[in-house]
Amino acid sequence: MSRWYFEKKREHFYKEAKKHGYRARSAYKLKQIQKRFDIISKNDIVLDLGAAPGGWSQVAKEIVGESGHVISVDIQPIKPIDGVMFIQGDITEKQTIEIINQQIYNKKADVIISDMSPDITGNYSIDQANSIWLCEIAYEISKMMLKTGGNFICKIFEGEDTKKFIDNVKKEFQMIKKFSPIASRKSSSEIYLIAKGLKG
Repeated sequence: MSRWYFEKKREHFYKEAKKHGYRARSAYKLKQIQKRFDIISKNDIVLDLGAAPGGWSQVAKEIVGESGHVISVDIQPIKPIDGVMFIQGDITEKQTIEIINQQIYNKKADVIISDMSPDITGNYSIDQANSIWLCEIAYEISKMMLKTGGNFICKIFEGEDTKKFIDNVKKEFQMIKKFSPIASRKSSSEIYLIAKGLKG
């Protein structure tokens, strides 16, 4: 498919996001992941890592409904989202993890989602390594805070370290898939790792 086609798709999702009140085009990436893999269910507890500006949290809250809980975490502030608990903090710090535990009443999350991206340097080797680092952090949090049978999503830049990371995740989950949503840029090297059924 042509670059023109994908640019049109990208513009389409941007316009759709504006039209329907989503904070970012990336909301449609989660919608497409959900449609394909049924990651989030009604009444779930969902932890959204690196949530700013909040598009994924909006979609997650729509899915879990009033009885479900979405806890969003980011080092940057975000505008309030109805029904979503926001924690401003660094997920690499113990204090932030403790606050998350308090907000979910020391329960385990049903789903952990991460759309985190590194600050882009323009040097792909560095950017890819930083992407893997963020994924490893999200993965470690999933092992700590995800219930047995729970699901995990993270964005990853493809590169030489990708296979090793995926192989590690495979050890802990029953199903692993790589997925590239239509709403992603054609030129992007990002993929989403979909992990279902934490073995525990």
